[in-house]
Amino acid sequence: MKEIARIVEVFEQIDFSQRKVALATVVWVEGSSYRRPGARMLITDDGRWEGAISGGCLEGDALRKARQVMLDGIPIVVTYDTMDDGANSFGVGLGCNGIIDILIEPIDPADPKNPVALLHEFIQKRDVRVLATILKSDETTGLVPGNRFVLTDQSASLLPDWLQDDMQLTFKTGKPLTQTYFVESGSAEVFIERIDPGIELVIFGAGYDVIPVAKLARDLGWQVTVTDDCIAHLSPRRFPVATCVLYADRQAVLDQITITSRTAAVLMSHNFNYDRAVLQALLATDVPYIGMLGPRKRFDKMQAEFEKDGLNFSEAALARVHAPIGLDLGAETPDEIALSIMAEIKAFFTNGSGGFLKDKSGPIHERLTNNQTSASQPVTFVNSTIESI
Repeated sequence: MKEIARIVEVFEQIDFSQRKVALATVVWVEGSSYRRPGARMLITDDGRWEGAISGGCLEGDALRKARQVMLDGIPIVVTYDTMDDGANSFGVGLGCNGIIDILIEPIDPADPKNPVALLHEFIQKRDVRVLATILKSDETTGLVPGNRFVLTDQSASLLPDWLQDDMQLTFKTGKPLTQTYFVESGSAEVFIERIDPGIELVIFGAGYDVIPVAKLARDLGWQVTVTDDCIAHLSPRRFPVATCVLYADRQAVLDQITITSRTAAVLMSHNFNYDRAVLQALLATDVPYIGMLGPRKRFDKMQAEFEKDGLNFSEAALARVHAPIGLDLGAETPDEIALSIMAEIKAFFTNGSGGFLKDKSGPIHERLTNNQTSASQPVTFVNSTIESI
């Protein structure tokens, strides 16, 4: 989300009377790579770029390819093969052990449906959406490379029938897909991806140890709301990076906060009665993640008081509470504790295990499936060697 927002921001600052622009997107990975499908890089004809499609190995060559795309006005897909660690023809020691396809396409700022305009719409609406991008196609399909279809929870009926099932599947699972479809006596190769809004972090409590949590979350591109029922703690000067600083009574705090499937609620007030009241309200919502600072016995005491007051919450509701919050990093200082909290929230929303990668059997990232057949190529596919950068 942060990278997309930055690409849109830079795009809006470009003087298009002087500059041409292209967008590079990772659309397929076989084996290992630094970036996964959906990673983007905005490139201008004066050699500047924003975003990244690799760890720095491919950007220089992609820039050279992008300049030609800007001149020709025709998108291309470039294939980089980094399987051979010792291949001298690459000019740099990549060692990624993967094959990466990069779509590089010229951007027409006057086109309201250009890919950056679609990203801008996503930034504004902050919804979950699926993009299907045509990579190549036969003329009989009526499609051209760069055509896109968008799926949100409001627009499923606008998709062609042959894309419906796979776009809905990607919407549900989040797994990107590169697939060849047979359409109107021809075929089209399509890249399907889901893009998600950043996590929306709501911190209840505004003590000094909240400051590094809010800062780190914003550095990650998350939306951050800090709320408390003590106005003295809520000076904007304490939380200049927060998206929202909110004063609200503990009994009515949720009246001013929107809960979504991407909301993480974190209780950090150090006030037992405040946290108990907020937790009671949160357990009655659908917020997917609730984290609580402090020892486990603190949460146990709250549960005992809930039962005493006749408040019965299901096991599924209580299972959403992470108490104590955070991954076991051996954190001691407020900044280290903030890192532990952010790491657990990120792992929760990506279904990560939070363990050591060296203990994981098999590849770091799940291997993607790809069903491709040959199609005519209005878009050029280039097998590239990488010059030194």
